[in-house]
Amino acid sequence: MRDAPAEELSVLAGTESEEGGGMCLGIPGEVVEIHVDRADLATVDVSGVKRAINIGLLEDGEVGPGDWVLIHVGFAMSKIDEAEAKAALDFLESIGQAYEDEMAALLESQIE
Repeated sequence: MRDAPAEELSVLAGTESEEGGGMCLGIPGEVVEIHVDRADLATVDVSGVKRAINIGLLEDGEVGPGDWVLIHVGFAMSKIDEAEAKAALDFLESIGQAYEDEMAALLESQIE
């Protein structure tokens, strides 16, 4: 595997699990809409997959439609810019299985 530039790694928010079994990855997604009835939820597009994610960890009003966020297990962890999102997506696609595992977890997730 190639070494990733520091700017790519900074947006991935990767941390090794306590069991030592790999990394937890954050995936960039573009906010499509903020839910009117639940201000802590937003619909986000991640590589063509649209899911409701929790934006409650971010400051009120920090994100809106068109903004990019870094998502981990259904939660927006931080707001990032489009260039960071593209770099992270390119890197994630290049690492293969970890990205596929994170996308599978996203597909299975449901926040209601």
